[in-house]
Amino acid sequence: MPAYRSSPGFFEIPHAAVYAVMTVTVLVSGICFIQAGGPSAPAELLYRYGGMYSTAIARHEYWRLVAYGFLHVNFVHLTMNMLCLVLWGGHLERRIGPAYFLIIYLCAMVFGAVIGNGIHSTPYLTVGASGATSGILGALLCLWILGKLDVRFDFFAINIGLNIAFALSNSRIDWGVHLGGFAAGLIACAVLDLVEKANAYALRCKFPEAVKVNLTLLVCVTALWTWSGQAQTVAAGASGWGLMIIVALACCAVVKLVDLALSMTKGLAIVVGALAGANAAAVMLCGWALSFSCTPRWPTGSVPLDNFLVIFCPNPLLISGLGAIGAVALTLWLCAKDISRGIEDVGFVGTSLRAERSRRHGL
Repeated sequence: MPAYRSSPGFFEIPHAAVYAVMTVTVLVSGICFIQAGGPSAPAELLYRYGGMYSTAIARHEYWRLVAYGFLHVNFVHLTMNMLCLVLWGGHLERRIGPAYFLIIYLCAMVFGAVIGNGIHSTPYLTVGASGATSGILGALLCLWILGKLDVRFDFFAINIGLNIAFALSNSRIDWGVHLGGFAAGLIACAVLDLVEKANAYALRCKFPEAVKVNLTLLVCVTALWTWSGQAQTVAAGASGWGLMIIVALACCAVVKLVDLALSMTKGLAIVVGALAGANAAAVMLCGWALSFSCTPRWPTGSVPLDNFLVIFCPNPLLISGLGAIGAVALTLWLCAKDISRGIEDVGFVGTSLRAERSRRHGL
């Protein structure tokens, strides 16, 4: 992990991953508000965009476990959750880096929805990033318990107290998602600490954050593809666990190959180039999968997916190719420093990455 330490202050300036999550959330929620024609979105629109509801899991609509976290009922709801993201996310990302921050955020979002769904005994519709932001607070508490976070106890007393007071004052708060997200964040952080300790024995090198983030995103895309395939298999009455195990082992093998490559001379430049190619392939595969959806499920223009399909469907290969080129260019631009470092390497980069791995145990 990066050699970061959170400052003992109450507020920490946000970093790249926090800004990225905030930007996506504001854009998605803003599209809803624009289509609704006001500062709030009706339940019917939120449902179509991906709101979590009582039978979503039973119907294998697993994409809603993520989509609901980027939707909000109104501008006040969005502002409150983004404020929590800024107040807590800066501390967590500074301490554990953007890759693990994104993992914890998504875990809290998904498992918050799963636990909330299990608690509800009546029909419901849930949207909002509250479960994910509660997971950030849970992860910070885990780090504090482990003695790896320099904040005072009043940081948690004030933030948890204010959230409980706000929740008690609003009967529409989904307690299940909040508590599930908080628990998921705490547990995910503890698991990542164990993973980092195990990595000291399994991996030679400490991965640069850009490489780690890229690998995390590729694993997420692979997991979504596998999950979607398993859902179809389960719906057909068969078991999809075999495919999931194979994909998990393949991901572990890829991580080890990256580790071996980073230990080589100029290995960092080779790894970044390979990731750029993998990103392009992922975009092309997503375009190929999306081409099967060129018959809109709703009337044209009713949701952004259909608006995109109107542009995409006439030339799916061309647009996918342009997207793949864009993915390569973006990867090379974001990793420019790592590429330069790798190209100029005469044998010191791998040594420094191995030394950094040996110095750190756990988060």
